[in-house]
Amino acid sequence: MPTTQISAGRAFSYSYCLGNNSLTEQGFLSPVDIARGSGDILYVASWGNEATPCARITKCTLDHEWIADIGDPESGYEKFLCPGGLALDRDENIYVSDQSINKIVMFDKDGGFLGKWGESGDADGQLNRPSGIAFDKDDNLYISDARNNRVQQFSKDGKFISIWGEKGSEEGQLNMPWGITIDKNGDVYVADWGNDRIQKFSANGKYLATFGKSPDGKDELNHPSDVAVDKDGDVYVADWGNNRVQVYEPDGTYLVTFIGDAVELPP
Repeated sequence: MPTTQISAGRAFSYSYCLGNNSLTEQGFLSPVDIARGSGDILYVASWGNEATPCARITKCTLDHEWIADIGDPESGYEKFLCPGGLALDRDENIYVSDQSINKIVMFDKDGGFLGKWGESGDADGQLNRPSGIAFDKDDNLYISDARNNRVQQFSKDGKFISIWGEKGSEEGQLNMPWGITIDKNGDVYVADWGNDRIQKFSANGKYLATFGKSPDGKDELNHPSDVAVDKDGDVYVADWGNNRVQVYEPDGTYLVTFIGDAVELPP
């Protein structure tokens, strides 16, 4: 990929890589989500793999300084089994969805274990493989309830608030929703993994728009795993099945594609 790409009068420039393949410190193993803390702090959730389980949150800085591993077996706190999503509340407490036990696990920003909540099932307020999570401006937590094919909203202490979605491929329906994010207007974007698209909803679940379609063209998606929205409203999609990042303008117009072409990785 060229170091700079120009699209719609905007320049997208490569900056640097952070981390490497590592079980501890200075790197990650199968990272699944990321959250920006205060200042230059970054939190990264690693899943590991079946051969090398090392589920943890790595706290580091943007200039590669390792601070702590949180939630790993050596930390003295609760161990994750299969983290799926990561989000920070207004106090920078860390919330992680654990897909194996169908719970939300919580830590303070220094790694102290705060507790967990959640219950397995398909009734309102119950979870089945929770994946992406995101806080709104009121510190309510939205969860992609993947195997229940829906989105649920909870208070930060786990009180059920609302629910929407059902399995299907029509507008507003979901098929294994994964990543989720909320823009400055409170609208909710869901990576509809099984339907190869991003769907946009109002805060109360009203369908608003769709970004992308199958399968591998320049503006198409193949099992998108995560989504983010910048301050200008542009939508960034982790196009998992196509090994790239797709960018759309706020109205859904395709903007640009980033495809990595690594020839050398940092030590």
